[in-house]
Amino acid sequence: MAVVIQYLILEDMSRCTHPACDDGSVSPDRGQRARAARITAELSAVGLALPGTLIKRHVRCGKPRCACHADPPALHGPYWQWTRKVAGKTITRLVPDEQTGYWCTGGNDRRLRELVAELEALTLAIADASPRPRHRSSRQASS
Repeated sequence: MAVVIQYLILEDMSRCTHPACDDGSVSPDRGQRARAARITAELSAVGLALPGTLIKRHVRCGKPRCACHADPPALHGPYWQWTRKVAGKTITRLVPDEQTGYWCTGGNDRRLRELVAELEALTLAIADASPRPRHRSSRQASS
């Protein structure tokens, strides 16, 4: 949602009618527009983005005579485990084998964060380059 809003902000800057925008320096230049278009195109191609880590694990059970305690061990698994942080706490969930293909997104969450950060940096660069509106003092406003 924030990405769409930021893109719309970039698009609407060229139609700014506020008096502070009269000098035209607020509008993104052609290079900035092309960069924003590239970022949004990549964002649309990201697909699902599962936050956290999805790993394949082999584990030992608690039965001392089980083959998983032998030398060499024959561990149980593989089990797919999804770990992420929610409100500062680590949450771990097992993912069924039939769903792993659906959730194995190859680091899409990382790429999504990179693209959003890049778009935010571009938006801030455009906003920082814009002129600051001058506030009239109370004396000027009353005259």
